This record gives sequence, structure tokens and C-alpha cells, in this order.
Amino acid sequence: MLSMRAIRAIAFSLMSLAGLAFFPAPGRAQAALLMEEPYGFFGSINPTGHNAIYFQRICAETPTLLRRCRDGELGAVVSRYQGIDGDDWVAMPLIPYLYSVESVTDVPERASKDAVHRLRDRYHEAHLLVLGEKLPPGNLLRGGWSQLIGLSYERRIYALRFETSEAQDDALIDRMNESQNHTHFNLLFSNCSDFARAILNFYYPGTFNRSIFPDAGMTTPKQLAFKMERYAKLHPEMKLEILEIPQIPGFRRHSRSNKSVAESLSTTGYAIPIALMNPYLAGGLFVDYLLRGRHRLVPQHPQLLSPENLFALTAPGGAAQNPMSAGTQAPRAVSGGSARTMATAEKNSGLTENKVSHE
Repeated sequence: MLSMRAIRAIAFSLMSLAGLAFFPAPGRAQAALLMEEPYGFFGSINPTGHNAIYFQRICAETPTLLRRCRDGELGAVVSRYQGIDGDDWVAMPLIPYLYSVESVTDVPERASKDAVHRLRDRYHEAHLLVLGEKLPPGNLLRGGWSQLIGLSYERRIYALRFETSEAQDDALIDRMNESQNHTHFNLLFSNCSDFARAILNFYYPGTFNRSIFPDAGMTTPKQLAFKMERYAKLHPEMKLEILEIPQIPGFRRHSRSNKSVAESLSTTGYAIPIALMNPYLAGGLFVDYLLRGRHRLVPQHPQLLSPENLFALTAPGGAAQNPMSAGTQAPRAVSGGSARTMATAEKNSGLTENKVSHE
């Protein structure tokens, strides 16, 4: 018997097919800056969070090789990581990146710790051994393959969606594939947000520069989101829209809100030793927090995206604005070329499956 989630996924698939039939997608696509909230013990020490970039038209042939998406594929998420066998960036298909599965019908409504580990291990064994069989899953001090999949079990994610063109996406694919993918990670000045900033500058040259205030020269997720929102107000052709991907409950406590460096120092115990060592610096940070740190980036009621309801993020630029198909997710095409519902079509993740023998 089909679960309620499977029934909703099939219904949304049929709705999206009908919507796309009446409103064919134009040559525009979309991408999104993903502002991911901090979580756990490290998130309390460094509450800035994580950045990644989602592309609706760019897919992952392998975790380190990009290509144009084929019909029905949902795009990929690209980001800079630490501890991925010397690689600077890794690309993951959207659904596995969020939920560690290939079909949204397999996403649990509530996930225990054992369930999350089981889903991650299964996907790693099928698709991620290409990154190195000895690559560890990671821990508090060192990253590993587990940071590439199942992010929605650990944190809430905001997607700042913007439009792109075919020429821009193709040029980025060529640039990423031709460049040397060797790690440049540095927590202060070559982190995940610096990588996202470089990609945003590829689409909007000279727009996202490093700032002394509010983050002491560092790039943070909240700073990028602030600059993106400010730029969009002056350039409505960007068609910026903020969407929320909720955290799946059960695995961890709710993630925390993203903070800038000034905000995190001004609102935590770090402010006390800074004030004792340099009261002028502490005062400057506090003033900067009052002027910028409290700026509300996320709308009060952003559109919520559930696993079976990602259409506002994954549809081509024109179709995403289609009121008839808003809130649905386009089904994926299977290798044989026939159309099926999302329940089965999404199993084509875009990554080659590892052939592993089981004894």
C-alpha cells in the first residue's frame, strides 16, 4: 500500500506535468545561494553556518565533474569542503544532498539517528566510493563524506533563488571542469562562503566583495545573503526569491540562526574577553551589530519546500513563476525515455553507481 508521502509525490508530479504542458519552460534557468544554519557543538562555537550553490541546469556526472542536466534531472549542489581527499569542491545531486536518498518517497517524516546513518551509509556505498574508499565519514574536528549528503536532517536551509542563462551556466561548467580541483580550504579567508562568493561574482562580476565590516574581512553566509538581497533591490531582473527547506526532525535539535562575526561576538561570551583586551574593538563590533547585525534577511513567512514539493526551486525560471504548477516538483525522466511519476523517476541521481559485491 502506498504511503501518504508517495501519494502526495505522485499527485504533485501529475500537477507539474499538466502545468509544464500549458506553460513550456523558456531558455532561462535558476540557481540558488543556500544559506545553511549552524548546528551542534561546533555551531555554538562558530554560529555562521554553511554556504553552497544549487544549480537547476548543472548536474554532477561525478562528484568532481559537472555537465548540463538531462531531461528530468533536478540539478546539483556545489560547495567547498574540508577533508574530501584533497578536493576543493564537490557536486552532489539535490535530493541526496538534502535527504541521502534518490527518491523523495524514501524520505522519512521523522528520522532517528540510526535511520540517518543507515541512509547515509547506503548512499555512500552506492555512489561516493569514487571519492576514495578510505575517506572517513568525518567527525567534529575533521570533515568527511557524511557532510555531503542528508543536510536536511541536521539543519534548516534557506534558498535565495535567482535566474541564470544558458550561456552563464555553460561557461561555469567549463571553468569548473578545466580548473584544478585541489583544496584551498581555510576557515578564515578561503571557506565555503568565499567559494560561493566567487561563483556569485562569476554571474554578477564585482558585486560580492570582501568586507572589513561586519565580519573583519571574512566572508560569511549571512553577509552574502545581505549583499544579495541589497543587490536584488537595485536589480529586479535578478528575480530573487527566498525559500525555506525545513529541517527533518528527529536526528538533531533544531539548528540555530545564522550570525555574522560581529553578531556572534556581540551576543555571546566572546564579547567579555574582547572588551577586556580592547574596549574600542568591542565597541566597534557592537555598533556594527546594531547597524547591520539585526537586519532581517528572511521574510516572516517564506515559502516552505517539503521533500515532495521542491518545484519552486527545481523548475526552470519561467515555470517556477507559473501559478498553476507552483508548489509541485517536476518528475524525472528515466533512462529509457518514458515518463513516470516521481516515485520511481527520481532514482536517476545523476551519479554513476558504484558496483559493490556483497558477501
